[in-house]
Amino acid sequence: MPLKKTVLITGLIKMSLDEYFRKRDFSKTPEPCGKVGGELPHRSDEKKIYVVQKHDASHLHYDLRLEKDGVLKSWAIPKEPVTVKGVKRLAIQTEDHPIEYANFEGVIPEGEYGAGTVEIWDKGTFDVEEWGDEKIVVHIHGEKLKGRYCLVRFKKYENGWLFFKA
Repeated sequence: MPLKKTVLITGLIKMSLDEYFRKRDFSKTPEPCGKVGGELPHRSDEKKIYVVQKHDASHLHYDLRLEKDGVLKSWAIPKEPVTVKGVKRLAIQTEDHPIEYANFEGVIPEGEYGAGTVEIWDKGTFDVEEWGDEKIVVHIHGEKLKGRYCLVRFKKYENGWLFFKA
């Protein structure tokens, strides 16, 4: 099992991968153990990674992942992400994932955290317009999602955000 790390970037302590490591037994799950600031072997540019993974676990949902500070910031979206303006989706922020997770597809075994099938639903890159504690605005360059998208903190739910096309 990899050592647990906390990232120190530009003097600020960022969310670590500790929770990701704590929830998984890498001798049983095919998920990448990765590391903070890991790299994808096929990566040829400095574009930020964007991926949505369809996760058929105890409940079907979609995991939105955006690269920031050497990890994938992650949100679970209970319904299929929207491709048109005017529809909002609840997005619950989850633990950071290693960069290598962007390419993960497979079956997480029964009895393991997140057991079920994971497949890439959409992927690409994104540009940041704004990234704050209450609001994130990005321009997604995916195969299914394209354009300006927002995540806005939704205090009605713990770790809740609203995700929508702007």
